[in-house]
Amino acid sequence: MRRFAGRWLAGLDPSTRRGVVRVVVLLCLTPLTVILANRSFAIADGLGPAAVYGTAVLAATAAMFYVAYTRYRDPAVEQVPCPRRLRGTFPPLPEQPRVSLLLAVRDEEARIEECVRSMAGSDLPGVEIVVVDDASRDGTGDILRRLAAELGITVVHLTENVGKKHALVRACARADGDVVVFTDSDCVLAPDAVRRCVTALVRNPHLGAVSGHCRALNTDASLLARIQDVWYEGQFRVAKAAESAFGSVTCVSGPLAAFRRDAVWNYLPAWAEDRFLGAPFRFATDRQLTGYVLGQAWHGKRLKERHAGSPFVTGEDYPERPWLVGYVASARVGTDVPAGVRAFLRQQVRWKKSFIRNLCFTGGFMWRRGPGAAALYYGHVLWVLLAPLMAVRHLLWAPLQGLWLLTGLYLCGVLLKGCAWGLAYKADHPGDTRWRYRPLMSLLSSTVLAWLLPYSLATVRRGVWSRGTS
Repeated sequence: MRRFAGRWLAGLDPSTRRGVVRVVVLLCLTPLTVILANRSFAIADGLGPAAVYGTAVLAATAAMFYVAYTRYRDPAVEQVPCPRRLRGTFPPLPEQPRVSLLLAVRDEEARIEECVRSMAGSDLPGVEIVVVDDASRDGTGDILRRLAAELGITVVHLTENVGKKHALVRACARADGDVVVFTDSDCVLAPDAVRRCVTALVRNPHLGAVSGHCRALNTDASLLARIQDVWYEGQFRVAKAAESAFGSVTCVSGPLAAFRRDAVWNYLPAWAEDRFLGAPFRFATDRQLTGYVLGQAWHGKRLKERHAGSPFVTGEDYPERPWLVGYVASARVGTDVPAGVRAFLRQQVRWKKSFIRNLCFTGGFMWRRGPGAAALYYGHVLWVLLAPLMAVRHLLWAPLQGLWLLTGLYLCGVLLKGCAWGLAYKADHPGDTRWRYRPLMSLLSSTVLAWLLPYSLATVRRGVWSRGTS
């Protein structure tokens, strides 16, 4: 049935096809719309801020689904629109640009060979591969030496640990690509993944960077790994797709991140030397590097002046442009996710620290990138910031006051949101029963992960080079 529907849609002209998709998505969102209407009447009757918060979260979720499923276009498959005011602003890439695929690694002997072989297995000819071994203490260096001799890749062995950001910048110093692609040491790239990202950038000159689509590799490791896998699918297929519809993906994720050289090159020293609250910010935050692409029209000159002596600035000064940033759903990459609770919590703390740091940069200009992009960004920020307060109110204060019904209603709302995400997964993957894991992630996020934001803020100046999964 799904194949028949797909063939029928493919036979329609583009405008009619998009209209049919909009109608179908609206019908699918009808249950959420009914719930929102009921909640709105309840708010009108005088319910408190918690009801307003819950209604706003459901409304934002429904709006994100609508945008993701009706406005998103895969830039590797078709050209995505460029705002009229920006047309002619962006120079086209060569039809066959030079491509550099870069990796920084430390103590990853268990996965590194599969990762590097997947890099070398790209179906895009002529890809330059540079791997920097950041003073590994296990057998990673020996594996890389063997692979360098076999595959003809460039491997740089550092004798002193410099951290992931500095290691990646050293890889960039050895690269000469018009397009620079990053991946992580615990990832495996699909053979066509790099080609699809490059195609997206060539076909759409207004895109300064694109993110690929990531899923978990180690889903057999634990229930927690399976929960994360389904969560990743939604974060990319829905959240990044919605951002991409406005050309403002705020995090080009490390497992597969492709940048035009002229969009990112001058800002690599600012990324490597980034400081926050008076101390070096050591995490290799993907959000911050993406922020330099999104915000260089307003902050680019200042960032380059701050690092005017760097070869990345003096070598060639690229003009600051109002780049768009997209997401390539067809560019697939797998990554090991934390299978154990401790590793998972450490990862979440790192991500929340990166969120806090990036908020202080990207939050200052996202309002300039249009109402759609701003609504998605600041809506997400508001949800993250209010989540700890909602957890305190509903999971601590309410039980202490004997208001167990309020706690129950809060948890039901969390599960309802999770079910909506789960049904979106099921719609994209009919017959796949893993959609049932998605409500568990929503429950975990609201009851456990929400508490990590205050802790992350209190410890934001701590940072380590760590990618453990157990």
